[in-house]
Amino acid sequence: MNYSEFIDKLTAYEKLMRLDKPIGTLLLLWPTLWALWIAANGQPHPFLVWIFALGTLLMRSAGCVINDWADRDFDPHVARTKDRPLAVGLVSPREALALAAVLTLSAGLLILPIWQDIWLLALVAVFLAASYPFTKRFFAIPQAYLGIAFGFGIPMAFAATTGHVPSLGWAMLGANIFWAVAYDTEYAMVDREDDLKIGIKTAAITFGRFDVAAVMACYVMTLSILAMVGQMLGFGLLYQLGIAVAALIAVYHFSLIRGRDRMQCFKAFRHNNWFGAAIFLGIVAELNLKPLLL
Repeated sequence: MNYSEFIDKLTAYEKLMRLDKPIGTLLLLWPTLWALWIAANGQPHPFLVWIFALGTLLMRSAGCVINDWADRDFDPHVARTKDRPLAVGLVSPREALALAAVLTLSAGLLILPIWQDIWLLALVAVFLAASYPFTKRFFAIPQAYLGIAFGFGIPMAFAATTGHVPSLGWAMLGANIFWAVAYDTEYAMVDREDDLKIGIKTAAITFGRFDVAAVMACYVMTLSILAMVGQMLGFGLLYQLGIAVAALIAVYHFSLIRGRDRMQCFKAFRHNNWFGAAIFLGIVAELNLKPLLL
């Protein structure tokens, strides 16, 4: 293999891991950061933040590789995915599996310094990430399963910080499930016609003409659960402001998806980064800025 071919292969691996599309990593990272800051009362150890941030990137990348390996026979028939490395043969199925294994092992090595009981949660997280792509064959709303997989950093963050997962940690996971159904249904609305042709199940297909209403109902449930978590923690105005900003962002998403235009739905999906950021900033402000204002 010459230098040019080597660079082309690295580029194909990069695209297979979605390193050129960081939105997926951010959607995993925000809930993890919510939990880390709450579990540490606003003062998470920098080393722990680094471990979870890098681990999120590695596991998201591994999940993307497994997803494309599982969908390698479907992706060539979908407009948005037909040019992915596996779909066009730039990466072989065997190479993809080897890459996923290396990424997963690397993520596992990161948590070696952390409290040992987090390993059980880590194994569950790996199983969820690896099995999610196959739920699209039989589960009417695979986005709910995705929400568990994408939100499992929440219980892991609590376990790594405090040694256990409190009830509010599981409540936050529930909020993340509703949020994932909301944003990934927006994503699925982009591919609905192609998914119908190839027989993949998605929430956009299951909800049918009620898709927009279902997305907004999921946003309401997400914000309601997070508001309840804030009450459990005794959070005040600064956290509520973060919830309010996130609610306004959800309303903006409604304006984007109500016409069911594919590009507008995709824009709404990508914009969920700001929804997660608003919640995080509310938590940081409540825990780190409020004491300075008193």
